[in-house]
Amino acid sequence: MFDFSPDETTRRLLDTVRGFVRTELFPLEEEVEREGTLAPERAAEIFAKARTLGLYAMNMPAELGGGDLSAVQVCLVEEQFGHTKDILIRRAFGNAYEVLLECRGEQRDRWLRPVVRGERVCSIAITESDAGSDAAGIRTHATRDGGGWRLNGAKHFVSDGLFSDFFVVSAVTDPDAGGRGISLFLVDKATDGVRIGRDQPMMGLAGTSHVELFFDDVVLGPECLLGEPGRGLALIFETLGRVRLAHIGARALGLARRALDAMADHANERRQFGRPIGEFQLVRQMIADSAMEIASARLLMLHTAWRIDRGEPAREGISMVKVQAAETLGRVADRAVQVFGGAGYCKDLPIERIYRDARIFRIYDGTSEIHRSIIARGLLARSVEAVLPE
Repeated sequence: MFDFSPDETTRRLLDTVRGFVRTELFPLEEEVEREGTLAPERAAEIFAKARTLGLYAMNMPAELGGGDLSAVQVCLVEEQFGHTKDILIRRAFGNAYEVLLECRGEQRDRWLRPVVRGERVCSIAITESDAGSDAAGIRTHATRDGGGWRLNGAKHFVSDGLFSDFFVVSAVTDPDAGGRGISLFLVDKATDGVRIGRDQPMMGLAGTSHVELFFDDVVLGPECLLGEPGRGLALIFETLGRVRLAHIGARALGLARRALDAMADHANERRQFGRPIGEFQLVRQMIADSAMEIASARLLMLHTAWRIDRGEPAREGISMVKVQAAETLGRVADRAVQVFGGAGYCKDLPIERIYRDARIFRIYDGTSEIHRSIIARGLLARSVEAVLPE
């Protein structure tokens, strides 16, 4: 039976995360928007506090020092993260990407465990200027060089690239094998031939860097290969699914909930024509539609996470969550601006920022159009029941 009711331990964890976000991170939002960055001392401070509370790398296994949370628990926690800014989430709670669990032997001590402990920061470098949604169309390539590899190429939109210590980089290792000829490499930023390019200015996500990354005859040892050669795309699709579910789906719903809370409060407080605007039917409709859409997307998200915890395939379900949550956030943010009126368009209130930040959710980690194609392909190739189990 489908049941995602949080137990007492999970409820205490969520209360801790919620309190941390509101007391420690909310006060830093205006500074990040104003300065376009998060001061290093601020980053160190919130990291230390989060680490002390055990709020770092909660998605990683307990034997590595992580929180060992289930998929449902991760979604519930990430929903709380979504209430605040991306850069603050990254500095306080970390980016322990599950693809790093493919590390073996000495890789675990060099790359995986330091990330879980918060000693090193990792970014994913997959997107290229001519290969965004088409991850198999990359041109970055790695050729055999003795017992190791020689890496050449370029990436862009590498999130958190300025702050990261190393990157998981996708590269073609067998040009004749198509998508099966792509491998993943662990590349330290300090390696000779690695160069950070410009930080791409963005409409939203203030404070989070999105850099270009260049590789010029970068010599990598055999230990830098992550997983088996030629399995790069498979590993990305297998492990980044949870990123789409939690980092995108859950955070989008958390941000939508924050917008809805602000919308409802404003509708009760703002008076026009002698009464609160919340008494006007069309304002009530916007609030009601937002609540229904958030509830619907949230139920789909938790059901998909529950299926993952049961070991069931959920690729199409993850895509459904990604699309529905991202597009729900967009609609809710737009309604919030409308309910706030001119004030919602001003930078004095967080609604304007939420509106700008919301737009990227429909694009990164696969556009809504790409994920709709994944859903349809699954339905047509298998059966409705396989994709939508009863």
